[in-house]
Amino acid sequence: MIQNSIDYIEDHLKADIDAAELASRAGFSVFHFYRLFQAAVGYPIMQYILRRRLLHTVYAMRCGSKGIDAALEYGFETYAGFYKAFLREFGCTPQEFLKSRRAKRPIKPNLSLEAVMTVTHKKAAGILRHWNLENEPITDIYYDGTGEKNAHALYIGEQYVLKFTEDREKLESNIRLACALDAAGLCAALPIPTEEGKPYYTDGEIHFCLTRRLPGRQAVTSDFYAEEGGSAARFIGGIIGQLHKTLIKLELPVFEADLLEAFRHALPKAQSILRTDGTFCAELSSRFESLYKKLPRQIIHRDPNPGNIISDGNTWGFIDFELSERNVRIFDPCYAATAILSESFSDTDSEQNETWLTVYRNIFAGYEDAVGLTEEEREAAPYVLLANQMICVAWFSEQEKYREQFEANRKMTLWLIEKFEELKLR
Repeated sequence: MIQNSIDYIEDHLKADIDAAELASRAGFSVFHFYRLFQAAVGYPIMQYILRRRLLHTVYAMRCGSKGIDAALEYGFETYAGFYKAFLREFGCTPQEFLKSRRAKRPIKPNLSLEAVMTVTHKKAAGILRHWNLENEPITDIYYDGTGEKNAHALYIGEQYVLKFTEDREKLESNIRLACALDAAGLCAALPIPTEEGKPYYTDGEIHFCLTRRLPGRQAVTSDFYAEEGGSAARFIGGIIGQLHKTLIKLELPVFEADLLEAFRHALPKAQSILRTDGTFCAELSSRFESLYKKLPRQIIHRDPNPGNIISDGNTWGFIDFELSERNVRIFDPCYAATAILSESFSDTDSEQNETWLTVYRNIFAGYEDAVGLTEEEREAAPYVLLANQMICVAWFSEQEKYREQFEANRKMTLWLIEKFEELKLR
């Protein structure tokens, strides 16, 4: 029923939407509908509608519409009204949002595809008694670019994050990892002990861990295009290398990834989707297989995208180690580079795409400054990068929720194949 309301809202964002009408369509009183909607979606109904309109308006601006035209199209009486609402809702101006390259096509929530693990604010407040923080304000965490809700964490006041998971083994591994990083002098989100002195609290099947919010700001894609893809990219490569120097010392029970096997499994579907030359794919697969067994392996972050890197100018740190695994170590610099490209790839701005090649090379230059590269790693970098892209294309193709990401990765991967020779580290 709520999904039907979400679908209706998305189809009628440019028209007047009345909460009473939505409640009537759903067969509930307005009061009961309000409660059901907020419980399922995480926002009061009218705030949700406002956010969707704001996100669609700024996306239309990204696609070339004038600000006033886009604002009027989505129901704002003036551009000034849109501007003030956007600033209040997202904490930045529409222009700052656009410059950060977060203005993606808004993805409509699909409740049937969301992870089912609901922690209400009331439930969280009860859990927070174990830290004497039950009176702190609780705020949902949303990804600004899409409006999607983080299903596994909440902001607590201005200083804390409450994370929750059903996977106790992974949580304990992440805690050990954070403690090891802190001991090595790196900025890490350490667990705050409960009043009982425990690193996390368990309620039924769900485990809750409270950490402090790291100081500083998250990196944004535009950082890496300053100075023609120079110092910022080299800095990120360097701190990934510094992180690896700490992670290699750790012996933790983490998932043992097999990138080659995943690539072999994904290649037929990816090749069919991309319609790439069979000879190229055969050579890619053959050479990657011969290099793979020679590549150094260790625990890696696995998701070092710009949003997971935080710096306050003096210190830096990584967040969200939930995907950490043992894998070939150059996966991380390759992933950091493609994460930046996925946020900035353009069908029309070839100059920006070409600048990314410099970003990619500088990430590896910084990484090599920190830890060095073997000859096999230097040769394997473009193979690791493309192998992961093939896996992404195959996976996204099967996820209805991520149609935009699928199309973006499909185009991006074709471009990377075209630039394969330039991806080689000289």
